[in-house]
Order: sequence, then C-alpha cells, then structure tokens
Amino acid sequence: MKNIVRVKYLFVFAFMLICSLCVSNSVDVYAKGDEFIVGFDAEFPPYGYMDDNGQYVGFDLDLAKEVCNRRGWTFVARPIAWDSKDSELASGSISCIWNGFTMNGRESKYTWSTPYVDNSQVVIVKKNSGIKNLKDLKGKILAVQSDSSALKALTGDDATKDNVELAKSLKNLQEVADYNSAFMNLESGMIDAVAMDIGVASYQLSAKGNEFVMLDEHISSEEYGIGFKLGNTKLRDEVQDTLFEMLDDGTFAGIADKWGLNDSICLSREDKVDDSALNKGATVKKTGIDNIIRLLSSGMLATFAIFALTLLFSMPLGLVIMGLRMSRFKVVQWIAKIYISIMRGTPLMLQLLVVFFAPYYVFNISTSYSYRFYAVIIGFSLNYAAYFAEIYRSGIQSIPVGQREAAKVLGYNSSSTFTRIIFPQMVKRVMPAITNEVITLVKDTSLAFAIAYTEMFTVAKQIASSQASLVPLFVAGLFYYIFNFIVAFVMEYIEKKMDYYK
Repeated sequence: MKNIVRVKYLFVFAFMLICSLCVSNSVDVYAKGDEFIVGFDAEFPPYGYMDDNGQYVGFDLDLAKEVCNRRGWTFVARPIAWDSKDSELASGSISCIWNGFTMNGRESKYTWSTPYVDNSQVVIVKKNSGIKNLKDLKGKILAVQSDSSALKALTGDDATKDNVELAKSLKNLQEVADYNSAFMNLESGMIDAVAMDIGVASYQLSAKGNEFVMLDEHISSEEYGIGFKLGNTKLRDEVQDTLFEMLDDGTFAGIADKWGLNDSICLSREDKVDDSALNKGATVKKTGIDNIIRLLSSGMLATFAIFALTLLFSMPLGLVIMGLRMSRFKVVQWIAKIYISIMRGTPLMLQLLVVFFAPYYVFNISTSYSYRFYAVIIGFSLNYAAYFAEIYRSGIQSIPVGQREAAKVLGYNSSSTFTRIIFPQMVKRVMPAITNEVITLVKDTSLAFAIAYTEMFTVAKQIASSQASLVPLFVAGLFYYIFNFIVAFVMEYIEKKMDYYK
C-alpha cells in the first residue's frame, strides 16, 4: 500500500513540475532586475572558459561584459551543461545563450541577434594519422560534442547529402561531453578524429603544438549569434543596439583583436535579423512517448549491463578487500585502508577517467574502442568494492566475539566458523546498507558518460536537447524509479527470507 501511495505522489509531483514548465514557456525572460545572466559552456575556448586564475574569460564574455557596462547591468557568467541549455533558457535561469552559438539549423527555435562571427566545422586528426581528407574518415571513429553544430551538420535534418554519406561511412560517430575529453581520446588513440568549430580548433592547435593538424576540407560553414528565448525581442534589441555602438566606436574590433578573431567577425547593421521570417511558424518536432521509449531502449540495456556486471564483480571483490582490511599484518591493513580511502574520497567520475586514460598516459599502451565499456565496469567495480568492504566489515564486527569462542570449543576451525556461523549473520545484518548501495549504483550508471559511454540517461539528454523538452528526462526518471522499486522489493524479500529469528 505504501508503495502505491509513493508512486501516486511521484506522478503528482511530475505533473505539477511539467505544468510549471509549460507556464514558464509563456513568459518572456528579460534581464532580471539589474542582472544580465549569460549562459555559456565553460570548456569552449576562446569564446568562454576558465583561465589559470580561476576566472571565466573569453571573447563572448568580454563582449557581454562591455554590453553590461554600457547598459548599467550586472554581468553574471553562468556555466551550463550544453545539452541542457534549452531548459536553462526556458526556465529563466539565464537571460541568453552567448557562447559560440550556431544559428544555422536553429533559426526558428530562438530569437536571434545579428550574426557576429563567421564559423566553419572542421576536422582535427593526429599529425601522422594518414588521414588527409574527409573521404579518409571512412571506417574511422569521429568524435563530436553532444548537441553541437558538428553533430547537426552530420546527422541533422538539414545535413547535406555529402555529410550524410560521410556519417554513414564512419565506423562510429562518438558523442562526448566536451572537447577536452575529445582531444584526450584522440591523443590516446581511442578515436581517429574530432569535428569542431574552427575557432575552438585553432585555439586547441595553438595550445597543443604540432601534435594535431586540421584538414583542409570543411564539413560546413555557419554563423554565430546570441540566442534569446523565442519572442524576447526586447532584450535582444537592447543587446544588439549596444553591440552596434561597440562596432561603430571600434570596441568590438578591439575585443576581437585581443582574442585573435579579427578574420572571423562579421557583425554588420545590414545583416539585421528579420524576426518575421525567422519566427514564422516556429515549431519543434516532438516525439511520442512510445518512440521515446524505443529510442531509450538501447540505453536501458547499457544501464542494466553496467549495473549487473558491477554487482557481479564488486561484491566478491569487497569480501577480498575486507579480508585484507582485517588482516593481522599491519602492512596489508594499511594498503587496504589507503585503497578504501582513495576510492571513497575521490569522485567516481575521476576514477573512471583514470581507468580509461591510464593505459595510454601512464603505460603508453593504446587500447581498442571496446575498452571504453571495460573501463566503465572496472571503474565502477573498484569503487563499489571499497564501499562493500566497509559494509561487510561493520557487519562482522557487530557479531559478538563469544560466538567465535563457542565455535572453537565445539571443534570448528576458522574457515568453518566464518562460512557457517559468522558469514550468514553478517549478510543478514548488512542487507539494509547493501540495499542502499545497490540503489545508488542504479543512479550512478549515468556517470559512464564521463568517458563517452552512452547509457540511458545520456540518450535521454540527447533526445531532450533535440526536442527542447523535458519529457524524455521524465521518462528516464520513471525508468530509474521502477528499476529501483524492483531492486528494493527484491532486497526486502531476501531480507525477510533471512529473518530466521521470527
């Protein structure tokens, strides 16, 4: 009965949240009071990134600061997850998206400023890779950032015939969270090439020396603009008029010169956006729930595989680590303590990155593309084994010492005492704590995207981004809830079966 009530409240909460989002979509988002909040990708130099002093800097941020100075607004730089940018804008968390934001293919989804930068999508490869042109990418692994212009140029509705053929010829089109991860994948040999904006590519090439080269052929050409919530022309006009003032007095060109983008700027009063043309019949193609579930199905299988294999390896490994932790030898004890401290004291995402990249950067061993999945399982198993080890230890230490002494009097040796007397009681006592860890594991599977392994929540974010809708995320959330509901039910059933005192 309690579970039914729990499900009921979950759906009521989801319904209220969806309704609130629908209401927010009908309200224009202006500069909040005196604040102008710029949403940007903090890993997208030279347009926006964190410098060595921990400050957010970049060409776009400098432009936004100058606009705020002239308008008397307070400038706020807000880093966002790029595949959640539409939700941030729709909810009013940010005033605009200003960070090398491509207009092409998105004309009807936002109210745009006049284009201010000419940009192209290019391909970066290792210097001695043997890849000289786009045709050489056949059978190769190409990485793109999630919901990026490069991805849309290859797979979007407006993709050219040549780009569609190029995408089909690839062995795999790999989506990554950011370009830093992409370049680490490229350097370690996990992928063969990266497709990205030419401005970002030029910055990365200048920072990384002669290790990489840019292909002469471009995937596409495009323009950057500032994206405001659809219909919010008031704020757009204020920002755009200020940019034109900066263009007239030379400030705009000075900022472009500071960031080495003189040859890319294209701001002009003559290119002023025609809102009636861009916003006419603006619609976003929606996908039905049944199709969302179909698209999520492959990700669901990946999530379940991570969950099942992690439990398969981490639970027995936890017993081994527990044995080392409780060893009579101090050296062995300290090794186990240090391991547990590291696993519990550092983020799982960092551990996944270490497991994935260590073979190349530490041992100079190039791994195959399939190692990505193995790295996920190894990273999760090593992490969860540390937690299970401590849970097991607490269960064993909670059993009175007198039971061991009584077993010894009855003639049991150490191994028999553990397997027949101590271990069964330990399992029963730690079941609630084990259940919590197992439930946490279900949700932690989404961290696999840190090394570009696509599981269910990653697929949900990609669908949500393409539709500008939170429905796919709610569907994914419902799957997690059902999955955890089943896990909790099974674990509770096992716990009752082991309640031999009753």
